[in-house]
Amino acid sequence: MGPIHLFDLASQQARWLSVRQSLVATNVANANTPGFSARETLPFQDVFDDASVRLAATNAGHLGVDPMSFEQTQTEDGARWETTHSGNTVSLENEMMKAGEISRAFSLNASVVKAFHQMLMTSVKG
Repeated sequence: MGPIHLFDLASQQARWLSVRQSLVATNVANANTPGFSARETLPFQDVFDDASVRLAATNAGHLGVDPMSFEQTQTEDGARWETTHSGNTVSLENEMMKAGEISRAFSLNASVVKAFHQMLMTSVKG
C-alpha cells in the first residue's frame, strides 16, 4: 500500500457519507411504500478497498467513474427489523439512528481535516 493522502481519504469518506445519507433519505421517503425494501451502502472499508484500481481518463472528453455510487448498495435484511404486512422493510427508528451516525461521521471528518489543515499551515509558516 502506498502513502495515504489524508485529504483524499477524507474526500472519499465524505462522498461515501453523502451516498449513505441519500439512501437513508430514500428509505425514509418510502417508509409507507408497499413492498419497498430498505437499502444500505457497503461499509466504507469495502468501498475504499475497491477504489484502489482507477480508470485513467486519456482524453478530456472522457467521463470519470465514481467508485462510490448507488450501484454499491445492498438490500437490508428485513429480519433484523420489522416487516409490515405490505412487505415494507423500512424502520424509521433504524433510519434515524443511521442519520445520527452519518451526522457524527461528517462532523468528525470535518474536524480531522480542519486539524490537519491547521498543522499543515503551521508547519509552512514556521
